Amino acid sequence: MTLDEVGRYAESLLHVKRKGTQSRPAWYVHDRLVVRLQDPNTVVIRVPLSERESLLERFPDSFGVPPRMEAHHKVEAYLDRAQPQAVRTAIDLAWEMQRH
Repeated sequence: MTLDEVGRYAESLLHVKRKGTQSRPAWYVHDRLVVRLQDPNTVVIRVPLSERESLLERFPDSFGVPPRMEAHHKVEAYLDRAQPQAVRTAIDLAWEMQRH
């Protein structure tokens, strides 16, 4: 999956807007983070902690949680190997959580 595909999908969701910078874009709903570029191959997606383990189990090659993120509602998605449907699922979870 490419960053452009991530952005197009995020922006297809109601009220999601691109923010951030040119070099580090991010997408927000109601000023709450949905997804942002971490590095050229990694995006950070905000997901409910209650759903995070399930995502990691279902898509182990797509996501990871580095130690610095363990206490946060976030996963990293590795764009060079992530299944597009996995990333879309995580973005949907972030959008649902953040839009309220």
